[in-house]
Amino acid sequence: MAGSNDSSENPVGVNVVPLVDIIFCLCVFFMCSFKFRQTEGKFETWLPKTEGPPDKHSPDVIVPAEMRVALFWNDVTRTVTRRFGTRVVTDDADMARTIVAARDAWADKGHADAPLTIDADVRVPWSEVTDIVNLARRSNVGKIEFAMGLPPAARPVRR
Repeated sequence: MAGSNDSSENPVGVNVVPLVDIIFCLCVFFMCSFKFRQTEGKFETWLPKTEGPPDKHSPDVIVPAEMRVALFWNDVTRTVTRRFGTRVVTDDADMARTIVAARDAWADKGHADAPLTIDADVRVPWSEVTDIVNLARRSNVGKIEFAMGLPPAARPVRR
């Protein structure tokens, strides 16, 4: 029986009051030192301060589209389809002419440093991508960027 004074039932008396006090103090300490932080809706980013979106309300700012080369892999024919914007480009000479024409058009608009973005499917061979990079460098395109494509399809886990 709890609280019995019979020495045969409880040979050693344990005082649990200090133990409960310490546990209570630790609980209060951890509850007071815990900081709630809202993680949704707040992202830590480090963006360049020299570049950014232009002020769309300013009438003298032209928001350019982009020079984009898209490379798609066709599983049926096992070939690469190259597009400049929405136009299908079949050979290297036509691609070079298209890149030069686009670069000159951007230079006429005052955007001589407009980048060429290469957007390649993950299944496209690297040789096709390097061909486009070489054509862009020969066409004196100053900036070449790579678009981040879709991640490869998830493969089932084998167990």
